Amino acid sequence: MSEPLAERLRPRSLDDYIGQKHLVGEGAVLRKMIDAGRISSFILWGPPGVGKTTLAQIIANRLKTPFFTLSAVTSGVKDVRDVIERAQKGRFFNEPSPILFIDEIHRFSKSQQDSLLGAVEKGIVTLIGATTENPSFEVIRPLLSRCQLYVLKSLEKDDLLELLNRAVTKDVFLKERHLIIKETSAMLRYSGGDARKLLNILELVADALPKDAPEITDVFVEECLQQNPLAYDKDGEMHYDIISAFIKSIRGSDPDAALYWMARMIEGGEDPQFIARRLIISAAEDVGLANPNALLLANAAFEAVMKIGWPEGRIPLAECAVYLATSPKSNSAYLGIDTALDLVRKTGNQPVPLHLRNAPTTLMKELGYSDGYKYPHDFAGHFTPQQYMPDALQQERLWHGQHSPAEQKLYERMINYWGERFEK
Repeated sequence: MSEPLAERLRPRSLDDYIGQKHLVGEGAVLRKMIDAGRISSFILWGPPGVGKTTLAQIIANRLKTPFFTLSAVTSGVKDVRDVIERAQKGRFFNEPSPILFIDEIHRFSKSQQDSLLGAVEKGIVTLIGATTENPSFEVIRPLLSRCQLYVLKSLEKDDLLELLNRAVTKDVFLKERHLIIKETSAMLRYSGGDARKLLNILELVADALPKDAPEITDVFVEECLQQNPLAYDKDGEMHYDIISAFIKSIRGSDPDAALYWMARMIEGGEDPQFIARRLIISAAEDVGLANPNALLLANAAFEAVMKIGWPEGRIPLAECAVYLATSPKSNSAYLGIDTALDLVRKTGNQPVPLHLRNAPTTLMKELGYSDGYKYPHDFAGHFTPQQYMPDALQQERLWHGQHSPAEQKLYERMINYWGERFEK
């Protein structure tokens, strides 16, 4: 039985590697390290099918160093220690450290990650981790601090088209078929920027094509995929479609739809922590100041899932989803921070007004640091007007209160404090 198309086309060198020019293009950070012949430990974070595993293998081949692989799903602490011991015994002086590649490192437990720390810190192994989840949540801080983090992007349309062309012209089997890709929209849409998924679709479609009709059209692709429906793939396009529907149902105040899409994820085997994190984001982004308790409840749901596990964890998640969907909505904080970030990018590093600066030394006090600052708690109502924005930005407004009952009280308090500035 032949290898799958995605494996047959796996690049063996950086020259054949498609995408991620910001990391491996000429003059890019990873390319420089690879060309220099030595790399430090790092974690690759990005969506599925963008070349994380391939990149690790290319680096090992290029550096001609031993390459060890561990599965985060099947390996335990003993397996980690065994690999580290083998790497230590097989290393000679002045040679690059063996590479230990851990795919889906976010699935490693805390104890498994702890067992890596000493070897990474001492340079016994160079760790390359790959993850589709945010490392800030899933990788312990001591290990994360010892690794660089590189973010991989979904492949662009041109990258995917290049990959399709390479497949039909270079693959040992497909090139004999003389395939004609008349239309690509359906394959690109279903792939969702995932190279492996794109090649799987191409292989499926090619196998279904009549021998005397080698032309691939969007209609034929759609017919093939309908006849071979893809199950919920928590690393694929449907994953992102369903989580999008889930969040939009909460935002749109439809608790029935929110529960339905949550059930789809649960039945599909989605990681409960992923659902819980999305609820926290929704609580802050979409409910916000209209109901500040929403963020507290979302955090509590996350903690409950961590403590009680599955399947009981579905209950606090459902409680939170219904609560968020039925809550009043406000995105004023979300809009406010994005407006502030845009202002900072446009105006640069504006100086902090002298009266707001810290003055821990005598020299700083002599230079006027903190001079004139009014301590609000010394005034009636714990407020007194004074300038807090940089001099050049005093008239800028970033937060605009929205008029849900809870947020209206905050808005009215600001008008009472600041008058015309918040009435605009």
